[in-house]
Amino acid sequence: MVTTVMVRSAKVHPMSSLGVRSTKQRTAVAAALAELDDFRSTQEIHEYLKDRGDSVGLTTVYRTLQALSAAGDVDVILREDGESVYRVCSTSHHHHLVCRQCGHTVEVEGPAVERWADSVSAANGFTSVSHTLEIFGLCSNCSH
Repeated sequence: MVTTVMVRSAKVHPMSSLGVRSTKQRTAVAAALAELDDFRSTQEIHEYLKDRGDSVGLTTVYRTLQALSAAGDVDVILREDGESVYRVCSTSHHHHLVCRQCGHTVEVEGPAVERWADSVSAANGFTSVSHTLEIFGLCSNCSH
């Protein structure tokens, strides 16, 4: 199987284009997401903002992440513990390798997965199919 690592292009739409009022706090959340490379929970993003001196409430972080997710500006996955985590990703279809210990994330393309999903869908009469795939494991740094 051929796996291609993808380069991330962090692009987040202005808050006003998402149907929410643009505020300093919401802009700070979007900026923080563009700075972070790995998936982070709402609480982790909130802590990151506090550590860098931004005064943003947890509710504002949560609502901003929901708006960015609905607009397709951030990817959301469920960690193995069931918590939602967020990250600005490239705009093309891709999958994620996620370290379950440190959160390091790599975007990958999986042509074999795409062919399998198409085949299984067609064999069962499904159309307009979409899918997500996250692979959790230990990155090389955490494996040692």
